[in-house]
Amino acid sequence: MKKIVSNVAGRVVACCVEEGAQIGPGDEAFKVESMKMEIPVESEAAGRIAKVLVAVGDEVEEGQELALLD
Repeated sequence: MKKIVSNVAGRVVACCVEEGAQIGPGDEAFKVESMKMEIPVESEAAGRIAKVLVAVGDEVEEGQELALLD
């Protein structure tokens, strides 16, 4: 199963996708605040969002799975 993972450690400040939505490579899926900067997290693959694993306000680590794709 394909995944969207955080490229930085920080706090999720925006979720731009919802379960069931289609996403493509390069599409912004989340924004993570790290060191007072908002960093976009983009999908590396095309697919349908099967499950969103985090919510706005959650603290995440670099490499942590944020969503699963079908």
